[in-house]
Amino acid sequence: MSSHPDLAGKVVVVTGAAKGIGRAIAERFASVGSSVVVNDLDQESAEAVAVSINGSGGTAIAAAADVSDSEQVASVFAATMEHFGTVDVLVNNAGLVSPMLHFFDADEAWWRRIIDVNLTGHFLCCHQAARIMAKKGGGSIINMSSGGATRAHRSFTAYDASKGGIEALTRAMALDLGPYNIRVNALMPGSIDTSGLDTEARALRGVNIPAGRIGDPYDMTGPALFLASEDSGYVTGDVIKVDGGMLAQQRSATVDIVSPDTFPRVEDL
Repeated sequence: MSSHPDLAGKVVVVTGAAKGIGRAIAERFASVGSSVVVNDLDQESAEAVAVSINGSGGTAIAAAADVSDSEQVASVFAATMEHFGTVDVLVNNAGLVSPMLHFFDADEAWWRRIIDVNLTGHFLCCHQAARIMAKKGGGSIINMSSGGATRAHRSFTAYDASKGGIEALTRAMALDLGPYNIRVNALMPGSIDTSGLDTEARALRGVNIPAGRIGDPYDMTGPALFLASEDSGYVTGDVIKVDGGMLAQQRSATVDIVSPDTFPRVEDL
């Protein structure tokens, strides 16, 4: 029996779902009977995930798009409506982390690309989904934040700025969309292994995390189902940390990838 029977038959759009957190969330929704739209920048990768879900008894279609492009985003939701007729849940997972650049090495093109994908991409997908949800009487939007929204990472200026914007967008949208029975929340992943780190690297990244380990993509799926389900019917405008207690402590987890030893020298500026 599904742990979330109310999600069976719901239509869920997951962006950036070809790998990592997005794929895990898409597969988990499919496992409880939701119909899933697998979005990713790469069509072949999105189709591979959809084929895998369908082969496991779930229901999914692939819809490739660059979420920073309004016309491509519109095509994702047009395909969703054509196949499934509605949208019940949007999981805004697509985003860029790299390239990681020190502030002095950054340029406008780098800034705009990360902001466009991470923040504007959330806005564009929400804009499409919320109109459909409003007409059908409600829905749930789940954005993807980061510890960098309220703290900071070295050499992640644009990324952290985009995640701070996502949390502000989440709160503001919750107010605007509440009267339409649309809830808007965000998940804040901690240190999640999305690339298959080796045992030594996992131990290093997890040593200072209160839970005693680094996170895995599957750790994000339960909270996503909660925010999509009726169990969270009175939760909106909130950010749920899924970080093994990382931000609750006074000592810092081993999360910085870029060492100050690699920063630009003043004489080279």
